[in-house]
Amino acid sequence: MEQTATKVSVTELEDFCHAALRKCGVEEAGARLSANVLVTTDAFGVFTHGTKLLRGYVRRLQAGGIRADAVPRVEREGPAWAILDGQSGLGMVTSVLAMNKAIEKAKTAGVGYAGARNSCHFGAAGYYALMAARADMIGLAMANDYPSMAVLGARKAVLGTNPFAYAVPAGREPPIFLDIASSTVAGGKVRIAQMHRETVPDTWMVDTNGVPTTNPFLYPHAAFLLPFAGHKGYGLAMMIEHLAGILTGTGAMYDLVNWVDHDPSLATHHGGAFLAFNVAAITSLDAFKDRVDQLIRDIHETPKADGVDRLYVPGEMEWDRHRRAVAQGIDLPEDVVASLRELAELLDIAAPWLGKG
Repeated sequence: MEQTATKVSVTELEDFCHAALRKCGVEEAGARLSANVLVTTDAFGVFTHGTKLLRGYVRRLQAGGIRADAVPRVEREGPAWAILDGQSGLGMVTSVLAMNKAIEKAKTAGVGYAGARNSCHFGAAGYYALMAARADMIGLAMANDYPSMAVLGARKAVLGTNPFAYAVPAGREPPIFLDIASSTVAGGKVRIAQMHRETVPDTWMVDTNGVPTTNPFLYPHAAFLLPFAGHKGYGLAMMIEHLAGILTGTGAMYDLVNWVDHDPSLATHHGGAFLAFNVAAITSLDAFKDRVDQLIRDIHETPKADGVDRLYVPGEMEWDRHRRAVAQGIDLPEDVVASLRELAELLDIAAPWLGKG
């Protein structure tokens, strides 16, 4: 089902998110930063991980599962690594601090790793990977999550959808970047199908008998997402569980709390892993960027199949959407607007662009 859209400027949407978080007691810098993470994600056209999530974060802020007064801190560190404790604060704040720490380490050591523990759901992983690319480094970002994904042959969820992103700086071109879940689709797409009372493809989920199902209403209590590409997505999710969960000393698998469906007064104990590779410490930065640009051109110039007008590199569609969003405003889908409208009424925030419900 095609959704209608409401247009809003990037500035208006950021101001709204900032106001909502401030009303929940989040300090100024953290509220502004988190608003930017969510709105940037919407500007890229990834509406499942943008401002639609704000209502869930506010719910946990009000109940105490996310601490509005949390101040993430570096718990321990070495020349090329650090472990940060998010103090159960907003995942966006902890994750930005962690990636900045990874970049800082990479400036002196060449490569930097920062693990985050006691965090929360952090939105879109691509935002943090792009932080490194903007600093002329290759960035990786990932996080673990409460189990909602089965593995092949299982009758219950074993791992989270454990997202992974990378970003690579270019010269004349925008950075290449990819942001994916380890599952065939993100859970948010199943929830959209629930909202529209639609079935889903039988490649997305299995039920408690391990049999494929098209019924979205079984998710997440009686149906579980499948890893993308079978054992490949499963293996990637396991790597993320090790780097973001076990290595950081935070929760893993069922040690975590489901940030959407469980008691909002409980801390979720999400973990994250952020890596930065300092290109200039390893090779010529200018030569590297020239080669990335050439790679992009080579892909663009590859012979195309009949009916294909353009070949894309990872992230290129998102950059096209982002440019349009900054220039013309973001076209928010109706489910996002409904969530934000509910939040505006709850927190008594004026937002004329939302219209009336």
